Amino acid sequence: MTVLLVVAKAPVAGAVKTRLCPPATPAQAARIAAAALRDTLDAVAATPGVTPVLALAGRFAGAEDGAGLAAAVAGWPVLPQRGEDFAARLAYAHADVAAAYPGRPVLQIGMDTPQVTAVGLAAAVRRLGAIGTDAVLGRAADGGWWALGLRDPRHAVALRGVPMSTPATGRLTWAALAARGLRVGALPVLRDVDGWADALAVAGPLSGGRFAREVAALRRALVPGGRR
Repeated sequence: MTVLLVVAKAPVAGAVKTRLCPPATPAQAARIAAAALRDTLDAVAATPGVTPVLALAGRFAGAEDGAGLAAAVAGWPVLPQRGEDFAARLAYAHADVAAAYPGRPVLQIGMDTPQVTAVGLAAAVRRLGAIGTDAVLGRAADGGWWALGLRDPRHAVALRGVPMSTPATGRLTWAALAARGLRVGALPVLRDVDGWADALAVAGPLSGGRFAREVAALRRALVPGGRR
């Protein structure tokens, strides 16, 4: 059974989604981050045939919607993130899952793509399990990536040599995996939510989710009279 690993940061005002400020305040940005994470966790929970695991930086206690987030992962293994930078934290998260679930493949996502669905995640799991595939990578529209799947998660050590959060991160990650002799398959390209334009673009096609509601609430607050 594939481990579906969510790597996330507790949505504390001033510590998450700071590129949404402005127009958002730090508290509004944290609410949007919390909504994005809740939608992501819901999609993971609805994905059949996987073992959900959360690698968390920080604590939900004191975070925006902390109680709701804690309830959403009740019963999940929650691993503390460790490492000196983001690349190291990703590599360690995969290594910790490999130690806890030896022999299991891992599909890892973050909290910046609240548009993910259980159907899409199940398709990514199947792609990782396809004959002739050792890894899968879902590129992001900004040049990064939103999903990484590894038949052997110990290969995530390759991320340590990849600069994160750059327009070349996706390309360099693919190259690092291929350099280890892995056969890499592509997942669909998605748009990460970094700035306000990203939030509007991602929220637009969504309906009913927490993320879309929070973005709509902020958009209304920015318009004189609170309409739009």
